Amino acid sequence: MEQKILVVEDSRPFRRAIECELRQAGFLPVFAETIAEAESVLDQNTDFLCAILDYCLPDGQDGEIIDVCLSVDIKVIVLTALMDEITREKVLAKTVIDYIPKDSPSCISSIIPILNRLAKNSSHKVLLVDDSITARKYTRSLLERQYLNVIEAKDGEHALQIMQHDSDISLVITDYDMPERDGVSLVKELRKQYSLDKLAIIGLSASDEASLTAKFLKAGANDYLTKPFNQEEFYCRLHSTLNILDSERRLYHLANQDYLTQTWNRRYFFEHPTSKNHNSPRCLALIDIDNFKSVNDSYGHHIGDMVLIELATVLKNYFPDALVSRFGGEEFCILYGNSPHIFNQRLEAMKEDIANSELTILTNKIKYTVSAGVVIAESNIHDLLRRADNCLYRAKSLGRNRIVEEELV
Repeated sequence: MEQKILVVEDSRPFRRAIECELRQAGFLPVFAETIAEAESVLDQNTDFLCAILDYCLPDGQDGEIIDVCLSVDIKVIVLTALMDEITREKVLAKTVIDYIPKDSPSCISSIIPILNRLAKNSSHKVLLVDDSITARKYTRSLLERQYLNVIEAKDGEHALQIMQHDSDISLVITDYDMPERDGVSLVKELRKQYSLDKLAIIGLSASDEASLTAKFLKAGANDYLTKPFNQEEFYCRLHSTLNILDSERRLYHLANQDYLTQTWNRRYFFEHPTSKNHNSPRCLALIDIDNFKSVNDSYGHHIGDMVLIELATVLKNYFPDALVSRFGGEEFCILYGNSPHIFNQRLEAMKEDIANSELTILTNKIKYTVSAGVVIAESNIHDLLRRADNCLYRAKSLGRNRIVEEELV
């Protein structure tokens, strides 16, 4: 769904340029030329990602439109041709997200990265660590202005306790000088548990210690700011850090997920701790679509791909707490913990669900079945796979659409 952007701009050439940039980026612009028109729009709807506002309008020459939007809790980006220091300070004092110098039509392209960042920020949770309540309150206000979800910790030890119970935290912003555990020590401890694609860290400090930047960065922080910092620098560093984190995560998924089905690939499967550790029995199933070649031959490979995507979705729905991987072609693997009854119960229900369902793909009515080979044992992953593959072969030879579990001797 396209996210709406309110644009209040009296220049027709700028409106056209903004509309082109926004639509190409996937946003839906809603235009007004004056404060009066903007108020009329806002009377009907305030559901905007943010507003892009011209500082000088026919019915408001001194940025009055900013207060209009902020009064209904809409985030604001200001376009202004007035670049004197007094105007700049006045704009930033109004808790806007950013201001863009209106020096040429090309300045509009610099808005798009800001909008993209805002659109993504709600998926990030930030842990703010500082023993100063006043400092936390100020930094929190800056973060929440960016649609970031914020939780607070009063010191390093408190932060570690929170991290143990909240796996959704993707960014930690920590002060240096705190009781119990300082910021550098906290960063070192976090980096023992969280890689760069899992967690980003920004260090803060009011200390004038020259080596503190290096200490934070060597400990594993992504960036460092000296307090007191200004809003512009903070947002620049914040955006840069989150953009890098998003890129790291995207690369991680490209390297470890199957491009078609978005299940994990073989590489990820064999590197996963669940695969490497075998201190207790585990449940493993190899699942294969029956007569998949006939699906491709009858409907085409593009339809076959959609069937694979559908099966992957079914597998993830039935086994959200298991390691589900595509091994290649039409073969998938499920690795589960030591709960044989639950595992077999889910497998049987899934097999019946698939057999009794009919897919409609591009007007084609398609039915398919799956077979599975199952082994429940304490052994290394390669042995489990070999034994499950033997069971899968037997399931196919016995007529397909069935589950064969290794018989205990």
